[in-house]
Amino acid sequence: MSMFKIFDVSGSAVSAQSQRLNVVASNLANADTVAGPDGKAYKARQVVFQTLLMGAPGRPESAAGVAVTQIAEDQTPGRRVHDPKHPQADGDGYVTYSNVNAVEEMVNMISASRSYQNNVEVMNT
Repeated sequence: MSMFKIFDVSGSAVSAQSQRLNVVASNLANADTVAGPDGKAYKARQVVFQTLLMGAPGRPESAAGVAVTQIAEDQTPGRRVHDPKHPQADGDGYVTYSNVNAVEEMVNMISASRSYQNNVEVMNT
């Protein structure tokens, strides 16, 4: 494998992990938000990756990188908390918060950060 392919593979991974870190940051920033004026709470987002073949098709020495194909919304219902005095409470006194799990997002952030660092190290080496 040529050096340029190594840079292409690691570069695609750095770019993908950078997008993943941005999505995680957005999820963490909205972890404790309540439903907006439209009545819908923030939904956690997840990055979906896909293998990206690099180089000439049909050649056994072709490399594989990674690409972000979409950013999908988690359809899990939001957390409901009974707080009748809250201004966003519904008729039954429940407030709907986002469905972001802060612990999962922190693990996601550590994983993305490590992957990013490892690919930068590959390029430096």
